[in-house]
Amino acid sequence: MAMANLEASYRDQNPSNGTTSAGSGVCMMSTTWRDEQHPSFINFISSFLSTNSFRLNFVPISPDFIFNCGGLSVAFIFVTNLDFKCISPMFSRVQKLKGQFAHLYVVVILPTKEQNELFVHSYFKYGMELGKPTFVPVEDLEMGFEKIVKIALSRGVCKRQDAITKLKAERKQSVQAMDFFLRVLTSIPGIDNHDANALNQAVGSIEAIAKASKEYILQNTDLSADKAETISRFFRDPRFYMSPKINRLEKQLI
Repeated sequence: MAMANLEASYRDQNPSNGTTSAGSGVCMMSTTWRDEQHPSFINFISSFLSTNSFRLNFVPISPDFIFNCGGLSVAFIFVTNLDFKCISPMFSRVQKLKGQFAHLYVVVILPTKEQNELFVHSYFKYGMELGKPTFVPVEDLEMGFEKIVKIALSRGVCKRQDAITKLKAERKQSVQAMDFFLRVLTSIPGIDNHDANALNQAVGSIEAIAKASKEYILQNTDLSADKAETISRFFRDPRFYMSPKINRLEKQLI
């Protein structure tokens, strides 16, 4: 009943029923995990996510949280009360989920020395590998969730930076390819940049232009008959493509 009241309260604060502007991304919270927590902590999480421009959805998922931001999904197990009873199920769950999620983190609340010693002993007892997945011990609930959001945001930023770097590399490669294309075609006697761009748009690659007939070039570009004849002969007559000018260009491009 408390959870029903909480969801109603959350809807009142966010009229779009959890569909506030997802400037940072989307947070999916496990309904099972939610029902095990105190309502005041869920209220803190809702407010914290809203402040950080995350949309919150309650979903029946295997991890406790899944964050989608920057095109990347990051899963979290959030252990809020570590004791002897939950140790074995927790590590069994970790072993299962780490095979399902490429980006999995386990955040564990360890406010006492005894809980810290229990965690360290159990970590090695259950054969965990360092960093597979990453465990994040913290002292209190709020700090734990703040750490979760920081990790999700940082992974999203890295993903976006990787995408930007890849886009820049592809753009550079495209520019270099176009530069090569123009240098080859403008090496043909009488062909300028305008002609080369017209051929690129109407015919395509150098290979396609080499196979195109004079008639096809005339039908699909604004090139003159003399230029179309020159291009057609260039790729078929060794006296053209073996000329000193072409040989010099090839040496420059190698």
